[in-house]
Amino acid sequence: MRVFSLTGRRVVVTGAASGIGLAIARLFASSGASVALMDLNAEKVAEAAESIAADGAVAVGIACDVSNPESVEQAFAQVSQLLGAPADTLVNSAGIAHIGTIVTTTPADLDRLYNVNIRGTYLTMQAALKPMLAAGRGVIVNMASIAGSSGIPDRFAYSMTKGAVRSMTLSVARDTIAQGIRCNCISPARVHTPFVDGYLAKNYPGHEAEQMKVLAAAQPIGRMGEPDEIAQFALYLASDEAGFITGQDYYIDGGFMNLR
Repeated sequence: MRVFSLTGRRVVVTGAASGIGLAIARLFASSGASVALMDLNAEKVAEAAESIAADGAVAVGIACDVSNPESVEQAFAQVSQLLGAPADTLVNSAGIAHIGTIVTTTPADLDRLYNVNIRGTYLTMQAALKPMLAAGRGVIVNMASIAGSSGIPDRFAYSMTKGAVRSMTLSVARDTIAQGIRCNCISPARVHTPFVDGYLAKNYPGHEAEQMKVLAAAQPIGRMGEPDEIAQFALYLASDEAGFITGQDYYIDGGFMNLR
């Protein structure tokens, strides 16, 4: 019997057009799940879903603004229509970053981070939980960050939001454990995604390679994580093999939290 099989599962992955979300969607689909990819970028999420479906998996792309209640409601209604039933698994990977201290973070910055990272996680969990609670089973995996548990320079607003994701995860796990729901979160250190490449190109033009080494050295293991490494652990948490695990926050951090 295949380990970590998701055959028969219906999964929603937010922020799935690129990076960690896309890696999770690909892996879950290859593990037997029917996957609904959600992202604000309608064109990119459609292309991502098509590329996964081209390999013979069941994958659909759905445009969704996770910060907007109406958009979330419509997106989850589409999941039921396109996959034949509501999702029984949710992976919240949608999120945005911000660089700045409390002094340099504007109210507009704070609201923007809150709306996507906190409000978006709240809205998608709320939408996914209604049918999960009715069915008496379900799995939620949220993407938090080491920034939510450790002081990271120049990441005031981002750290605030990821700390909230961690707290929401624990609260949902507590409130739904008796109804057959498991809820956990993953806290990665720096992961090499398109966001990192864009950040370096914008802020260090011509010096990307040198700055990449600086970013890699922040992890004691000497490199950044890869999206597929986060996806593999998300697969475990979503699988039946993790059936005794709920209310946990897992560091995937190259030793950042404990070995610095």
